[in-house]
Amino acid sequence: MKIELKDVSKSYKSVNVLHDINVVFESGKIYGFIGRNGSGKSVLLKMICSFYTPTTGEILFDGVNIIKEKKFPPSTRALIEKPNFIPDLTGYENLDLLAQIQKKIGEKEILKALDDVNLTSEKDKKYSKYSLGMKQKLGIAQVLMEDPKIMIFDEPFNGIEEKTAKKLRELLKQLVNQDKIIIIASHIKEDIEGLCDVIYKFDDGTINIEK
Repeated sequence: MKIELKDVSKSYKSVNVLHDINVVFESGKIYGFIGRNGSGKSVLLKMICSFYTPTTGEILFDGVNIIKEKKFPPSTRALIEKPNFIPDLTGYENLDLLAQIQKKIGEKEILKALDDVNLTSEKDKKYSKYSLGMKQKLGIAQVLMEDPKIMIFDEPFNGIEEKTAKKLRELLKQLVNQDKIIIIASHIKEDIEGLCDVIYKFDDGTINIEK
């Protein structure tokens, strides 16, 4: 799997948020984006997921322009900005509801994803009762549970205790060896420094290789 961004720019009215982004993501690597809040990290992630359309440029998945073809990227799951689920359902019920869309997985895979993020003991608690950290864990679990080829995380360690953050870093290192593309954005360099193979720094709407 290869994702190519070619001369990608995004503007809102007269504001140029991102301009001339050229980057390639390949299977088997973890990529990191570092930049202050509001630097455009989330906008770029949303364009990769086809939530936003680039003002100029193209995004190719194995050579296919997904925007032009009006398709969502294949085998991709993402956690971007704040996760949001149905308040009156439990953590498990929310994941089960999402799993029903494509019917690729069942109870076993959902429970494993909950265990991966140390949320098993809270799986039967209503989402409305979840803390910030628990909500974040559930958002990560929904990315993991269907074992997609492309995983995108925006500030994944926000509000999560170090024990779980450490467990997740080790899990992602294992998963990327299964020919996956993993992209992680953060405003805290220490969160991803020892995790990513390549790190890009956002600065004034452009990105440059940091590592």
